[in-house]
Amino acid sequence: MVSKKVTLTNKTGLHARPASNLVAFVKKYKSTVFIMNGEKKANAASIINVLTLGAKQGTELEVIADGEDEAVAVEEIVKFISELEE
Repeated sequence: MVSKKVTLTNKTGLHARPASNLVAFVKKYKSTVFIMNGEKKANAASIINVLTLGAKQGTELEVIADGEDEAVAVEEIVKFISELEE
């Protein structure tokens, strides 16, 4: 299992469109990926789960991956989140 923290810089947070883009991006990995916002933990492959995080601009998220491509998945997902736009 690998994890890394990232601060959400997207002005509108993880609302429907960026969350949908994130979920689509995550689904290309074989590893199971979770995103944590404090005590809230969401399966990153589920739009409903990601939206329940209520992540706003400036929120520190933790990306956790477990599986055969976990290291690459975490690095690329963290980069994706840090570059999210509306």
